[in-house]
Amino acid sequence: MAILSQSTASFSPSFVSTRSDFTRFPCRVTFRRGLAVSSCFNSSKSPGAGGFLSPDNGGEVSYELHHDFSPQRRRSGSPVFVTLPVNSVSREGGRVLRPKAMMFSLKALATAGVEGVVVEIWWGLVEKNKPRVYDWRGYEELVAMACKCGLKVRAVLAFHQHGAGPDDPNWYVEIGSPPSYSGSLSPLCRIPLPLWVLDEIKKDVELAYCDRFGRRNIEYISLGCDILPVLCGRSPIQVYADFMRDFRDTFRSLLGVIITVRFYMILGVQIGMGPGGELRYPSFSPQEPNLAWSQELGEFQCYDKYMLASLNASARNIGMREWGNGGPFGTGSLMQNPEHTDFFKNDGGSWDTPYGKFFLEWYSGMLLLHGERICKEAETIFRGTEVHISAKLAVIHWHYVTQSHPSELTAGYYNTFNRDGYLSIARMFSKYGFSMCCSCFEMQDAVMQKINPDGSPEGFLRQLLLAARLCDLALEGQNFSTNLDDGAFTQVLKMSKFYSNGIEKRPFSFNFVRMDKRLFESRNWDRFTRFVRQMSNGNIFRARLYSVGDTRFKTAPVMPEARLLYHLYQKSDDLWSNVVKCVVTADSSNDSFIAFRQEVTSPKRYNLKLVTAEILSPFFLMFCSVEVNSWYAGFI
Repeated sequence: MAILSQSTASFSPSFVSTRSDFTRFPCRVTFRRGLAVSSCFNSSKSPGAGGFLSPDNGGEVSYELHHDFSPQRRRSGSPVFVTLPVNSVSREGGRVLRPKAMMFSLKALATAGVEGVVVEIWWGLVEKNKPRVYDWRGYEELVAMACKCGLKVRAVLAFHQHGAGPDDPNWYVEIGSPPSYSGSLSPLCRIPLPLWVLDEIKKDVELAYCDRFGRRNIEYISLGCDILPVLCGRSPIQVYADFMRDFRDTFRSLLGVIITVRFYMILGVQIGMGPGGELRYPSFSPQEPNLAWSQELGEFQCYDKYMLASLNASARNIGMREWGNGGPFGTGSLMQNPEHTDFFKNDGGSWDTPYGKFFLEWYSGMLLLHGERICKEAETIFRGTEVHISAKLAVIHWHYVTQSHPSELTAGYYNTFNRDGYLSIARMFSKYGFSMCCSCFEMQDAVMQKINPDGSPEGFLRQLLLAARLCDLALEGQNFSTNLDDGAFTQVLKMSKFYSNGIEKRPFSFNFVRMDKRLFESRNWDRFTRFVRQMSNGNIFRARLYSVGDTRFKTAPVMPEARLLYHLYQKSDDLWSNVVKCVVTADSSNDSFIAFRQEVTSPKRYNLKLVTAEILSPFFLMFCSVEVNSWYAGFI
C-alpha cells in the first residue's frame, strides 16, 4: 500500500484545552500578546518547585510545541475522550508500540472532534523491577504524540494488574486447587503488578486478597495492609503516593498551566483504587468478557490475615467475638440463585439481621476508608496543579432489582433496597475534590432483562448519578462493551442528559472504551463520529487543513470527490499528475472542494511536486476511514 509523505499536517479541531509550556518535546511556536499564564505547583520535596509566570516580554511569548493551533471558542456540550489500547506502550515500558499507526490514529480522532485520549499508566510497567525506580519514557512519548495532534490527555494511574486466567502465572498465588476462573485476553495485554511487589507477595501470600475457599487474587494488594510497611519498608498507601508524586514531578511541565488559547496538557488524572481501577473488592471473576451480563453473586474477600485481624478487632469492640472469625455463612456458590441462599435471600436472609448489618458495615467501611486514604494523598499531591482528579466506581447491576443486591454487597457496596450505599462514597469524593467515573452508559434494561430479569443497569446508574448530583460531582461516563450500535449510542446520550440537564448543569464527559482497529471500520467510524457530533452539539469538524497565504480549508460533509481522490491516490504511481487531472476535471460546486482545487493547481505546488501529506493527509483522514483502518491494521 502506498504511504503518504510523513510531512506533518496542521490541525485545529474546535475544542479548548489548557496546558503548560512544553519543555520535554521541543519545537517552537510563537503566540501573540494577550495570554495570561499562571502556575502553582504543590511539591512535597521543595516549596520553590512551582511558581507564577506572567509573561510580559514586549508582546510575544514563545512556547515549545509541534503545531500552530489557532484560538477557538470553547464548545458547548459534553466532550468525548477515547481510551487508548492497553498495550500502547511496550511491556518494557520504554517506547510506544507502532508509533506511526498510533500517530495516524490520533490524528483521525482529532479530526473527528474528540476532545482527548485516556492513557492508562501501569504501575507494573513504570516501577517494574525495583522500588522507587520509575521509567516514564514510553508514556512521555505517548503524551507528546497526543499533544502534537491537539488532544487533551487524561491519565489513569493503574495500580492493579491487567489480565486473567489459569495460564497466567502472575495472576494467582494458589493455596490448594487452582481456581476455575478463566479469561480471554491476549498474553500481550497481560500486565502484572511490579515484579518486586510479586516477590513480596511470594514471601507473604497474605498480601493478596483471599476468599473463603482459600483462593488468592493478586489483581490488587489487599486493603487490609494499607498502612503496614509490607512492601520493602513502605506501606501500599505510601507506595501509591510516591508513584503519584513522581508522576506529578515528571509531567510537571504539562500540569497546572491555564492559558486562553488552544494549548493542550494533561487535563485529568484518575487514581486507581482497586481491581480494574475501581473502588471495590475483587469479588467476581476478573476480566470476564461477558461480565456486564453476569449473574455472579461474588465472594467476600475478607480471609487474608490482615482483613481477619481488622474484623476480629471490630467484633471485640462490640462484645461479639464470635462475629470476627470470618465472613458470613450461607452465601451459596458463585452462580447460585440468591433466593436459594441463607444470607442473600429476600425474606429472612441474614443480610438483614444484626450480624449481617455489622459485617456489611465493617466490610464496606474498610473499602470506604481505603478510598479516603488514597483521596487524601492524591488531593495533597496534586493540590495547586489545577489538574482534575477522579476515581472510578464499578457498575454492578446484575442483582439490582432484588432486596439484598448480593453482587454489590460482595464488591463492598452496602447498597440494599432500604439503604443507599453510594451517597457516602460520593460525599467522600466531594470532600477531596474528586470527580466520579462509572461505566455501562450504553446498557439498557430492556436488553438486560431478557438475559437476567434481576438486573437493571439503568436503575443502578440512576441511583449512582443522583448521588453524584446531590454531592455536586463532575461525572465521567464510560461504555462497557465496544460493540456499540446506534441504539447503544442513543442510550449513552439519554443517560448523559439525565445527569447533565437541569437548572444547574453538572460537568459531564464521556470516555469511549476503547480505540481499536474496529473503531475505524467504515460503519463503526460513521456511527462514532455522528455520536461525537451529538455529544458536542455539532460544533466539531473545524480542522484547518494546510493553507498557503490566506487560503483556508474548512471541512464539510463527506464529499464523493474526497473518496475519489483517495482511490486514485492508492492506485497511481504518479500521485501528483493524477491528482491534478482528477481535481481539474472534477465537477463540483462544493466550496471546500473548489478551494482544494485552487490549491492543488497552484503553479507553485505543481512546480514543487508537493501535494504530499501537507494537503492530502488531513483531507483523507477527515473522510476516508478505510485508509485509517489500513494504517491501524495490526496495531492491537
